[in-house]
Amino acid sequence: MPDLPDTASLRNVAIIAHVDHGKTSLVDQLLKQSGNFRDGELEKLEGGQHGLIMDSNPLERERGITILSKNCAVDYVGQDEAKYRINIIDTPGHADFGGEVERVLRMADGCLLVVDAYEGPMPQTRFVLTKALEYKLRPVVVVNKCDRPDGDPDRVSGEVFDLLAALGADDETLDFPIVYASARDGWAVEEWPTEDYTSGTMRPVFEAIVKHVPHPDVYLEKPLQFQVTTLAYSEYVGRIGIGRIQQGVVKAGQPIAVVRQHDDESAPKVSKAKIVTLQGFAGLAREDRTHIAAGDLCAISGIADLEIGDTICDPNYPEPMERVTIDEPTISMIFRINDSPFAGEEGEFVTSRQIRARLERELEHNVARRVEQGRGADEFVVSGRGILHLGILLETMRREGFELSVGRPIVIVKEIDGVLSEPVEELVIDCPEGAVGSVMQLVGERRGELRKMEPRGDGMTHCVFEITSRALIGLRGRVLTASQGEAIMHHTFEKFEPVSGDRPERIAGVMIATEKGQVTGHAVENLHDRGFLFISPGTKVYAGQVVGEHNRDSDIPVNICRTKQLNNIRSANKEATVTLKAARSMSLEQAIEYIEDDELVELTPKSIRLRKRILDEGARRRSERMSKDKANA
Repeated sequence: MPDLPDTASLRNVAIIAHVDHGKTSLVDQLLKQSGNFRDGELEKLEGGQHGLIMDSNPLERERGITILSKNCAVDYVGQDEAKYRINIIDTPGHADFGGEVERVLRMADGCLLVVDAYEGPMPQTRFVLTKALEYKLRPVVVVNKCDRPDGDPDRVSGEVFDLLAALGADDETLDFPIVYASARDGWAVEEWPTEDYTSGTMRPVFEAIVKHVPHPDVYLEKPLQFQVTTLAYSEYVGRIGIGRIQQGVVKAGQPIAVVRQHDDESAPKVSKAKIVTLQGFAGLAREDRTHIAAGDLCAISGIADLEIGDTICDPNYPEPMERVTIDEPTISMIFRINDSPFAGEEGEFVTSRQIRARLERELEHNVARRVEQGRGADEFVVSGRGILHLGILLETMRREGFELSVGRPIVIVKEIDGVLSEPVEELVIDCPEGAVGSVMQLVGERRGELRKMEPRGDGMTHCVFEITSRALIGLRGRVLTASQGEAIMHHTFEKFEPVSGDRPERIAGVMIATEKGQVTGHAVENLHDRGFLFISPGTKVYAGQVVGEHNRDSDIPVNICRTKQLNNIRSANKEATVTLKAARSMSLEQAIEYIEDDELVELTPKSIRLRKRILDEGARRRSERMSKDKANA
């Protein structure tokens, strides 16, 4: 066997942060300044609104957020002239994708905690730091965006210390190293304030990694054992299992044992298999290897039914590792077939069998989601971490050619010590000073409690609330409206508390189309006084479709396809120019938050429509009467 690599020169580091604190930008700069790529090689891979490299998924580039965790590897020569190999694991920063963070932290030996020099620690910062401490990972703090004129790195460093102390970190962890950086401009320094940073590089970040992130503490002589934490797929070799080798050495063509043990099973299931291809990480790609030793990351193929959490072992020592534990979902939604009059016109996959197969395929690589059978054969209950978490799945299915309809998000409650409890979240809102009163009123109406409020630079106010997950549904749009689009809102799960109060409901009613046809300008003009519309003239609609919001609290049926009566009588205002108001367009997440219990969001590859669950007006009224009679009985 060839000489095995020295694990003392290996570093496995995870990059963790709150959303939009510059985590992926930092990874991109580390890649660019690593010296491992030719000139212009990485620039060809840049894309999206921020020109990022690691965010390669189309949805990530459109939305400007990291959705999937990814890893890469670079070689680095330190100031001590020693050669190091650094495996970098990039993780999502949004709370809804926390399952990705939990899943991959087991592969790391340390972490870079990236914090915005202005915002400081935010809700997701607390979440990822909690998970990192659970895995005994000591953070290296990178205060990013130090070039911001309103940044305050010294204040942020103190807030990170306070957060670690509140999480119960030991004295050694509290003595964390700090690097001050601007990932966008590509510089980092070890001391702040500093005058000469314009000519700096990211070398202080590399040095902090090799000095403060420990090398893997593993045993090469023990039998092989490693756990699959990520799944990829290739049309040529099928499923690819990615993970970190905990002990031993894995070789290409080696016979192995796959040990699988679910929580509800007493004895693990063991199956024999053979590694067809073995790959290690080099830069952004994977390359074939003959063997990989403990402590390093690898990708294997040749196992047909591989799952996340499976343990790959020596056939003579089939010992399972503890399965990856993921926090429970907090939101569920009904996914069902699209049974509208326009069903099948735009999509390719429309049957319940196709939807079920797609959801089952999703569970293979996304362990934070749950799928259960609904009340009928055409319904499925899909659970996740939040509306964005489920919205990304729906958007992906739309782009794959699926048609389906989904119901209103429902917060998952559970019984704790005989008491029905619901999730409570920490809500952080940064808003202009002039909008503080409106924002506090909106949150107060939903029983949110103010924990902290402090001024920040440039006329912004930082508010921290405690609020139930139920009350958060539909709040984001109203906060943005109250602050004229300037507010920044983040939240993350904190705890469970006994259920109290009713769910906030939509104040306004809706306008419902009464017939199938094409929207006319004449009908739109006459409906402007009743509220605002979601559709424009020329759009095709059907009976039961929600076409606008009523300016009162009741639903009204409208004939939005009505044409202007043509006769031979001269009109007094014949030459008058009519200006129609623009229709209000909704994103997928906004539409999901908007609907009520008796409504659905219809999704097709080309359209997002709102509709009533019962399309026929007479049947809908009978159902409403029956519900009222049942409630009064």
